[in-house]
Amino acid sequence: MRLMLQNSLRTPVTRIITPVCRGLLGLGITANAVSAIGAFGSTVSAMYFFTRGRFFVGTLVTLLFVLSDLLDGTMARLSKTGSQWGALLDSTLDRITDSAILGSVAYFLMSTHDRLVPVVLIALVCGGLISYIKARAESLDIPCDGGFAERTERLIIALVGIGFAGLSVPFALAIGMWVLAAASVFTTIERILIVYKATR
Repeated sequence: MRLMLQNSLRTPVTRIITPVCRGLLGLGITANAVSAIGAFGSTVSAMYFFTRGRFFVGTLVTLLFVLSDLLDGTMARLSKTGSQWGALLDSTLDRITDSAILGSVAYFLMSTHDRLVPVVLIALVCGGLISYIKARAESLDIPCDGGFAERTERLIIALVGIGFAGLSVPFALAIGMWVLAAASVFTTIERILIVYKATR
């Protein structure tokens, strides 16, 4: 069902962003530059706003930069400049962005002695493990795609919870972080099992 939803959204989203991507390429902006700008903006905005507990405005600003992740892949395809370096750069910047978002939230919660800190840290660690397991599996020629909650789903869960917390919705952050942590743990285990079964 999740793959069906992603596939059904991919075509209209690509149709919408393609003119934007062509315009950026026409200005001489590369896919790697968009990746770097998006990651830098997301990281700085998350560290500035979330560490101060300004969750709503921080979510809006961070989301604007995170959405650039929709553009770089299409730009690479249109310009035929996709490369192993570009893939590595994009993946690395994604990890930095994800760590900045959850790390900044954890920093604020630690400053307020909130008991939610361990939950956020579990989500942060498992998020890194999910990506590491896939990369390590692929280095062994074992496909390890999919999983219950890939990066897009985890970002949505995190930013929705953080954003609603900024609007003072009761328990929004707690619910969001618990769901994120549970989904991340489940996906970590799921990918470990994918690799385990492939090696049997």
